[in-house]
Amino acid sequence: MGTISSRLYRSAALMGLALAGSMAAQAQTAAPAEAPAAAPAAAPTPDNTYSFNVGLISDYRYRGISQSRLKPAISGGFDYSHVSGFYAGTWLSSIKWIKDAGGGSDAEWDVYGGYKGTAGPIGYDVGLLHYHYPSHHLAVSPNTTEVYGAVTWEMVTLKYSHAFTNLFGFADSKNSGYLDLSANFDLGNGWSVVPHVGRQVIRHNSPYSYTDYSVTLNKDFGNGLSASAAIVGTNADKTLYVTPSGRFTGKTAVVVGVKYSF
Repeated sequence: MGTISSRLYRSAALMGLALAGSMAAQAQTAAPAEAPAAAPAAAPTPDNTYSFNVGLISDYRYRGISQSRLKPAISGGFDYSHVSGFYAGTWLSSIKWIKDAGGGSDAEWDVYGGYKGTAGPIGYDVGLLHYHYPSHHLAVSPNTTEVYGAVTWEMVTLKYSHAFTNLFGFADSKNSGYLDLSANFDLGNGWSVVPHVGRQVIRHNSPYSYTDYSVTLNKDFGNGLSASAAIVGTNADKTLYVTPSGRFTGKTAVVVGVKYSF
């Protein structure tokens, strides 16, 4: 749930001035030639990078399932990264599903850390993520810890997340897994489109396993402001994933959001 940044490197070349013919000879005789001016050096990449973000979304969907009872949610986070590839962060969002399940928490608090690197043309990302629900008061704890690993080639990313604990309050669900395949197509001028398909397997709770899918259109307006619009859906069991009023939380819907990073 947390998110994640790229760095661009620039290089500058020296430009020489050439003088031709007798005019050049006369100029060199009359006065010393001026040395060619060097372009300004690119600023060095900082060893440590920090960023904050706040967001508002029409429906907080996680792996295709609404966490906010099909209603808007507000979120905020902090990220740290080191030039070596190590990173850490935290993210907080409003939710409603814990209270819908008879608990007391109305917030999700995530803490994560990992390492990003490259091996030839392949990028990779490995890390640990903990989902915490303060004062949840549920019989089976929804607090979940997952290890994840992802590989990226060009615009395609394949990621797998594995739960070391019970998964989001499902009893006897340790070692559940989620497989995520997505692509990021840069359309230019700050626009991108991201198709995605994922498969959530909940160990010893197979009726709750499902596939989710989405297509997201993103727009980066610059200065930290971005927006998104996504078509999101699942094939989850409509009798199992429901709000107290009986609404299906995995239904196909359009979800829009806005985020500001600084």
